[in-house]
Amino acid sequence: MRPSSTGASRSQLYHYFQDRDDLVRAVIDVTTDAVLGNQGELLDHLDSWAGLDRWFDFMVQDQISRQARGGCPIGSLVGQLAENDPAARAAIAAGFDRWEAHIRDGLTRMQARGKLRKDADPAVLATATMASIQGGLLLTQVRRDPRQLRIALDGARNNLRLAAA
Repeated sequence: MRPSSTGASRSQLYHYFQDRDDLVRAVIDVTTDAVLGNQGELLDHLDSWAGLDRWFDFMVQDQISRQARGGCPIGSLVGQLAENDPAARAAIAAGFDRWEAHIRDGLTRMQARGKLRKDADPAVLATATMASIQGGLLLTQVRRDPRQLRIALDGARNNLRLAAA
């Protein structure tokens, strides 16, 4: 048996995972957990404009510390798995859904506190914000310039401000 890059044999991997799909799902889940864990405290306090700014600033500082390398850990799995593996694509989508749910919940709390208009749709705003994050992370990665994420997040904030009460 050929050992993997982890030093584990195929039989050792299948001791812990039923099959390749189970292993891929575990990788996606661990990756999502890491992203959410890294941002956890900030995501839990997305209930004000200041909380939103702290989270956005954290993401930019994270890219600066990483020298704009790696992009989004969840997003990087898309190019590798989504087109050829429907189960992996669904698992990645679920990971994004988990992240977006934190944003939506924070925006819902902002709305309840009177920071967003009553007619604003937190789900739509969360999706637009996630799109800005993903685009900003992608541009940051390929251009090796964290300002790309800052520009995208400033655009997201401006979009959210349009829904301000």
